[in-house]
Amino acid sequence: MSPSSEKSSSECIAAREISNEYSAQERTQLLQLAHASIASVFTREEFPREPPSAHFAEHRGVFTTLYSRGELRGCVGYVMPIVSLYRSVIETSRAAAFDDPRFAPLLAQELPALKVSLSILSPLAPIQPAQVEIGHHGLLITLGDRHGLLLPQVPLEHGWDRTEFLAQTCRKAGLPRDAWLTGATLEAFSAEIFGEN
Repeated sequence: MSPSSEKSSSECIAAREISNEYSAQERTQLLQLAHASIASVFTREEFPREPPSAHFAEHRGVFTTLYSRGELRGCVGYVMPIVSLYRSVIETSRAAAFDDPRFAPLLAQELPALKVSLSILSPLAPIQPAQVEIGHHGLLITLGDRHGLLLPQVPLEHGWDRTEFLAQTCRKAGLPRDAWLTGATLEAFSAEIFGEN
């Protein structure tokens, strides 16, 4: 996935949870916000434009995954922190419900059975190749105007070690596999994942 792609329905977070930045109350509020944002498409309810707290005002990447009766029902996310967490949850929840091309748009009668999982991405931070932890870090590599990004679960899904993960992130950017050794900038992020049973 390119970092210029604000939404992705083809890749969803499945890596292990990394941190507990958000309190139990904040997690509940964010999950409720996701449900309310989806329901508002049917009720035309308006949301306050301003986030309710400074924490929710931080710009963060987010993936929203929806399940219905135990089955995947949609998954869309922002990899890059383009808007506040508050807006990201609203927008990705609606997009997962109505714009994931793999599924028909959600129907009002499906709302009672809908379950939400949120994956909140940490801010990007520079990282040395030797510090990359498989299953913990997602990677963004940049060289000139080329960018390549892979989410934390990708190396787990493919059985890659650290070197192959770095090489594949370069490949995603259209760079030589060893660009991480020859001047490309490497940044990492992690994910906090929580949802409803």
